[in-house]
Amino acid sequence: MIKFDPKAISTFDLLGCFADILDELKQRGVVRTRNNPVADYAEWLVAQRLDLSLEYNSKFGYDATNTSGERFQIKSRRLDPSNKSRQLSVIRNLDTGEFDYLIGILFDRDFTVKEAYKIPHGVIAKYARFSKHLNGHILHMRGDILRAPDVEDITHNLSNDRATGA
Repeated sequence: MIKFDPKAISTFDLLGCFADILDELKQRGVVRTRNNPVADYAEWLVAQRLDLSLEYNSKFGYDATNTSGERFQIKSRRLDPSNKSRQLSVIRNLDTGEFDYLIGILFDRDFTVKEAYKIPHGVIAKYARFSKHLNGHILHMRGDILRAPDVEDITHNLSNDRATGA
């Protein structure tokens, strides 16, 4: 891994480097937008490692499919020492059944996969709580849901490989 000292770089130059990095990741197909790269990286990684086809950014209800036609919603969270929340982003329209499985990934600060799970839609409905304020369901990647019988720990499938860059 390339080491550099971000403290020696001005704020303006750091932001410029961040923009250049996002541009390069987009060029490589790793991210699909120039927003926070956590979600895009998670989608790309899951598609690469689980041999899924990513849908268009605007696809309603799921992010990827497999050759059997199963639909996958992909959610992630980058953990940080200052915020250890394991809450994934809001799951919209859970009741419509737009996806078959949710892939939930927790990354360490440096984007190393810490934990990853394949969770059937029906299991999520039992553990997520609806938030009227957010107009969607909230799911925390901890506790009973991770021990539910049909939940599969897929961390080993998604573990980062620095040698290949993924």
